[in-house]
Amino acid sequence: MRCHTDDMRTLPTKKVLLLAALVVSFTSGCSLLDGAPGSWGGKKNESKEPVVPAIPDPVPTHRFDIDATTDIVGVVQKTQASKEDTLTDIARRFNVGYEEIVRANPGVDPWVPGEGREIVIPSQFILPNAPREGIVINAAAMRLFYYPKVKKGEQQVVHTYPIGIGKVGWKTPEGSTTLVRRKKDPEWRPTASIIREHLKERGEKLEAVVKAGPDNPLGRHAFYLGWPTYMIHGTNKPAGVGLRSSHGCIRLYPEDIAQLFELAPIGTKVSVVNQPYVFGWHDGALHIQAFDVLEDDKRDWKKAQAKLLNKAMAERIKTELAARKEKIDWEAVAKLSEEPRGIPVSVTGGPDQLDAIVASAAIVQNKVAPGATWDGLSDLPVDEATFQELVQDREPSVESAEAAAAPMAPPSGKPSTKPSTN
Repeated sequence: MRCHTDDMRTLPTKKVLLLAALVVSFTSGCSLLDGAPGSWGGKKNESKEPVVPAIPDPVPTHRFDIDATTDIVGVVQKTQASKEDTLTDIARRFNVGYEEIVRANPGVDPWVPGEGREIVIPSQFILPNAPREGIVINAAAMRLFYYPKVKKGEQQVVHTYPIGIGKVGWKTPEGSTTLVRRKKDPEWRPTASIIREHLKERGEKLEAVVKAGPDNPLGRHAFYLGWPTYMIHGTNKPAGVGLRSSHGCIRLYPEDIAQLFELAPIGTKVSVVNQPYVFGWHDGALHIQAFDVLEDDKRDWKKAQAKLLNKAMAERIKTELAARKEKIDWEAVAKLSEEPRGIPVSVTGGPDQLDAIVASAAIVQNKVAPGATWDGLSDLPVDEATFQELVQDREPSVESAEAAAAPMAPPSGKPSTKPSTN
């Protein structure tokens, strides 16, 4: 129908109104036919999908600023295992060691944790009871802490890495020494006792000098200590990090020793302690972080636990505890010592709070954490069969044990050319 303006003027008023109503109705119908949501003749009503929050990135696990009000750095995290993951894969990704991640996840199969399984990442640490200078190694925790010198006006920081230590019979020594020399692509000169051990127990004949390369157990970087024959070095078997797998030396992931190699200058103090229970203040409460007692720790932690734990506390912690008139919940401490998880827990909050800490931990993406030293691709962990070779000789021969227990020479500032452990 064609309508002109002049024609509209000649129509009666009622007819004009009726015609206008028809036009509005027709245009509204067109909009319905065009498919507006919820209209007849158009698309069906579609409800919007709920927005699922993105899983956050992991919290960095290598370097931390040290807050003067706390003795704890880092946070506990959780992630979900993929179908192909083993716990050694996840440990390397988050810069924790094998024993650390197994301890934090009791009942989880290390080799087949299962797709979608929540894995606890024990990436929160109480700093050891030792001066915060240079390199501090807690053998029981199998972890190294490096405190660079603090410049005026700067905040103190700590770099931390998981380590492998001496197996039973080849205990990593305790005490203080220094870094006396560093070497990239070092040669390995095994001691006579190690050569005999390999021949007798493994049927392997070691050369007097093992040159740099993929078969060198020292890896590509090594620090020589004031203790002759002992070193801090990398490894050609990264799966041994976080285990008692060496002949007394301290092993780091290849990527971690490469970073420490550039950070720590020669002359840096090195302190090795053995603290299976570490205490520290956090958020106004005293916390404890419990690890497994090493097999060759001669202290009787079961019979004299309270006495030894009291001795393990720094004097400043005891003083503050007394000033606050707070008492330690020894029931909680006893439970933690029987089933250590390596996660800091308040000693005044009751024995069951550990479950709450794990439940409230944030779930993060299963990927290499920001600031990590590893690229997440190279030098992937070994399979279970090869891994078992690293721990097959945890019970040493008498000869090996005697050799490892021999008196150690005093620290020396001179470079050592003597045979070394690894």
